[in-house]
Amino acid sequence: MKLLQNHVEALIFCASEPISIEELQSCLSEMFGTSVQEVDIVQAIDVLTEKYEESNFAFQICQMSDGYQFLTKPEFQPSIAVLLKQKSKKRLSKAALETLAIVAYKQPVTKGQLEQIRGVNCDYTIQKLLEKELVAIKGKADTPGRPILYGTSKKFMEYFGINSLSDLPLPKDLKVDEGALTDTSNDNNIVTQES
Repeated sequence: MKLLQNHVEALIFCASEPISIEELQSCLSEMFGTSVQEVDIVQAIDVLTEKYEESNFAFQICQMSDGYQFLTKPEFQPSIAVLLKQKSKKRLSKAALETLAIVAYKQPVTKGQLEQIRGVNCDYTIQKLLEKELVAIKGKADTPGRPILYGTSKKFMEYFGINSLSDLPLPKDLKVDEGALTDTSNDNNIVTQES
């Protein structure tokens, strides 16, 4: 029973939306290679629900829309609200996305080169990207005045979910469509629209 309970717990945890008893039964039956009874699944859910009602857990199993899902307990809503507010501040403006795209594809690049490509002053945008640690100083150019060279950072890779710059789509695969850059090779949205 403990093994079944652990698998039920894992499936509910991984589900991005409420998972039904039928879905649980289908997954578990296929995984175990034998029919898993609905009553056993319901019993496992009851044990888990009781377990997560204890005060040392910040989340619980909730039944909703004919399924089950892990949700945080209401008393933790204030801290979650702060996190969501902070994350919303991390969204990038259209200017920041344009500048970041140029840095990613042309790096190392100077502020003068960025401004020449964008056609506008980039001081504020570069400062914001440096503060968000999406862009890093990579040295100085061997040109008169020795301007600072900018490149992407490790946090840039994490932000966009890539492992290396070679994972970026090729410029020929990108098209401008209604204010967003879209990967035409697989129709996945690469960057968000201006917030």
